[in-house]
Amino acid sequence: MMTLAYIPSPTISQFHIGSLTIHIYALTMLLGIIVAVWITSERWKKLGGTFDQILDTAIVAVPCGIIGARLYHVITTPERFFGPNGDWVEIFRIWNGGLGIWGAIFLGALGAWAWCRHKHYPMALLADSIAPALLVAQAIGRLGNWFNQELYGKPTTLPWGLKLNTQGSAIGNAEMCYDGATCPTGTLFHPTFLYEMIWNLIGAALIIWIGHKLITRLKAGSLFALYVMWYTLGRTWIEMLRIDFSHQILGLRVNVWVSIIVFILGAVAFILIQRFGQSTQLLAEKLRTETELEERKEQKSE
Repeated sequence: MMTLAYIPSPTISQFHIGSLTIHIYALTMLLGIIVAVWITSERWKKLGGTFDQILDTAIVAVPCGIIGARLYHVITTPERFFGPNGDWVEIFRIWNGGLGIWGAIFLGALGAWAWCRHKHYPMALLADSIAPALLVAQAIGRLGNWFNQELYGKPTTLPWGLKLNTQGSAIGNAEMCYDGATCPTGTLFHPTFLYEMIWNLIGAALIIWIGHKLITRLKAGSLFALYVMWYTLGRTWIEMLRIDFSHQILGLRVNVWVSIIVFILGAVAFILIQRFGQSTQLLAEKLRTETELEERKEQKSE
């Protein structure tokens, strides 16, 4: 039976400029970071901050996030790097894939928190400013999985199924079913990268809309808690479609359990924020005061 409709896969995941190899996966990450910084700064400036404040925070948080993302992958798939079949040097080859969003968020947030504490910026305001930006950045980053032909889902007959290329340099060009099973030629797979892209973009739009409509009712930090809940809710069902190797606990993939646990933590955090958090207006006033102090210091140093 001939397939009339499908999503094609790219035949490459990298290209060369002279002796330099450019990985498209890395480019999508870079683009996601740039867009996230821009969105965050625009939201931050409306609260009384400046672009330079966000740029400085990003310089601290982004490397922390990348390290955290890699560490999460190493911890959850140790056999790839250690043991008789492992290669510990592979830990440093992040261009070969293997970054975990949970580690990125945890260490990235920790780095941002430390910087905000040092500079006296309201962390809750930063969290709300970056919430939709993270979803957009994650959506862009999923394009890298498409170019790598990795992390796709179960076989499907849907007209938007993903068709793999068996030719070219893409990482997944020979990983038809991941588990070693033989799939018939022409098998289509759930494009989980696309599902997550759409889910994340819808979430970003919802968070911006909710923030606009309920800014006087929600306490600062609420939007970030909603981001956590939205992302983990989507990641749970999308993760259950994936067929790439993953350790399982009680029949569920590790990332499914992590998503469930983090969703619960996000819901609890949302409730606690409403009860004990500060208003966005109050923290915005503190941010404006801190920004004015910084500007005065800069003027005196000139």
